[in-house]
Amino acid sequence: MSIVERVTEVRARIEAATIGAGRTPGEVTLVAVSKLMPAALVREAYAAGLRDFGENYVQELVGKAAELADLTDLRWHLIGHLQRNKAQKVVLVASAVASVDSIALAVDLGRRSTMCPVPPPRRLPEGSDGRLVVLVEVNLGGEAQKSGCSPAGLGALLEAVDREPGLALRGLMTVPPYTDDPSAARPYFDELAALRESHGGAARLPILSMGMTHDLEPAIAAGATQVRVGTAIFGARTARPTQAFPS
Repeated sequence: MSIVERVTEVRARIEAATIGAGRTPGEVTLVAVSKLMPAALVREAYAAGLRDFGENYVQELVGKAAELADLTDLRWHLIGHLQRNKAQKVVLVASAVASVDSIALAVDLGRRSTMCPVPPPRRLPEGSDGRLVVLVEVNLGGEAQKSGCSPAGLGALLEAVDREPGLALRGLMTVPPYTDDPSAARPYFDELAALRESHGGAARLPILSMGMTHDLEPAIAAGATQVRVGTAIFGARTARPTQAFPS
């Protein structure tokens, strides 16, 4: 199956899930997760109409951004854990960082972003004023191997992001514990939606980034406005090379 066919299939799934949830088609943004995939496949997905791409590793993100610099309206989302010492590299190429999980990281990103406004072609609709769009990652499963702030620490972290003039706080992101049954992720998605309501609602946090290839339907039913899909678009990934893309 070609990239175009895969993108068409994923879009159909998203539209069916959106309509099935009683929502308006077009409410959900598709972020194509291109980690460990060659830039040539990203270019194919771009030609199929996609503009938003998610990367997990900073060095891989920077390399692909350079290789695809001619696609000026391509928008990169860093969705993996970000070490504070890599913040400078990220603000030069990213439209959004979806994995802010500490006050210290928010401060570093804010300082760097003030010096590097996002140029117009790369700006997200939710962040069109030049600030770097930020989502706060919440670790709802309490899994030690995953990044993300705790639900109890969310309020303080949101306030810290709001204090940074170079950052545009736009939402929440989560990666629930994996299960073979997609419906088992629904309680985590509902919890993220509830956290949004208790911290300002959609007016403050318009983006709910949750749901991937195997569980995008329950995520959309719970209110996702952004889903992150990799395998269904690019196919199965090989294992991450040990040295090629250090985070």
